[in-house]
Amino acid sequence: MTSGPSPQPLTQPLVDALGRPLGDLRVSVTDRCNFRCRYCMPREKFGSDHEFLPRSELLTFEELARVVRVLSGALRKVRLTGGEPLLRKDLPDLVAMLKPVGVPLALTTNGVLLPKLAERLAAAGLDRLTVSLDALDEAVFQRITDADYGPSDVLAGVQAAEQAGFTRLKINCVVRRGLNESEIVPLARRFRGTGHVLRFIEYMDVGSSNGWSAADVTSAAQIVERIDRELPLEPVERARPSDVAARYRYKDGGGELGVIASVTRPFCGACSRLRLSADGQLYTCLFAVSGTDLRGPLRAGASDAELFQLVERVWRERRDRYSEQRAQLVTPKRKLEMSYIGG
Repeated sequence: MTSGPSPQPLTQPLVDALGRPLGDLRVSVTDRCNFRCRYCMPREKFGSDHEFLPRSELLTFEELARVVRVLSGALRKVRLTGGEPLLRKDLPDLVAMLKPVGVPLALTTNGVLLPKLAERLAAAGLDRLTVSLDALDEAVFQRITDADYGPSDVLAGVQAAEQAGFTRLKINCVVRRGLNESEIVPLARRFRGTGHVLRFIEYMDVGSSNGWSAADVTSAAQIVERIDRELPLEPVERARPSDVAARYRYKDGGGELGVIASVTRPFCGACSRLRLSADGQLYTCLFAVSGTDLRGPLRAGASDAELFQLVERVWRERRDRYSEQRAQLVTPKRKLEMSYIGG
């Protein structure tokens, strides 16, 4: 599987053209999902006739593990995403293959398959779990997800994760004005005191299918204000400059929450994330329009050193800062869908 010399150990971080060090690798393992969320995979664009990637085009577990191993010296964390990553058959086996690499391993999921898989994921060595939950109200949840599941299914997944030993989950909620603003405080109440960290995310213009408009954005400041009126908050310093969420804690000691403000307070200046799509394309921004093929070299017999040099070149040439430039773009570029590139 590996030919030629391995890459030399890094003595300093890989830094891009704007001085940002590589830290995180987000690995999409599938472009399929069992939800049809309005902000990601609306059913009118991803219906029964939508052509997903054929299995032969997906990177194998062995290929994914090799990429992570080759880059491990430059990475602080690896996150498995999708689509819905738990739809990838035998995903715990990939976790087990990645664990010996020694890089902390996280996974983002909609949670509904966790009752079947949480124990296997924990046994395989998964370090962290993030679960998406945009509403507790059944009707609101259905309007957002257009899925054959309800909030109770997600909460059952959270419970299964807790029972498997994941005691500090992240719970992500994308807030869209006029759709689920009413869920902000109920979600805060539901997870306050649980030890889990609820994170609210501004509605972003990822992809070209969700009909995004700036008028649909509920700002981070508005989200914090809503919660603070009923459950007083105080700010907490970010643990690392590259952390995307602004942190707050309840003044009464009930835990903390985060707010991700990609639209109103862009954090491109500290972005440390590299993305690998399920079919082996490297992307240096969530809002990318094109990537760099890694699958071809992988399957053509490239050595570890050659693979590392390819990624190193891509990162060192990186200048992406879409969120900071959004307001200046006269004609918004057509971006890759989040279900393909990974959130």
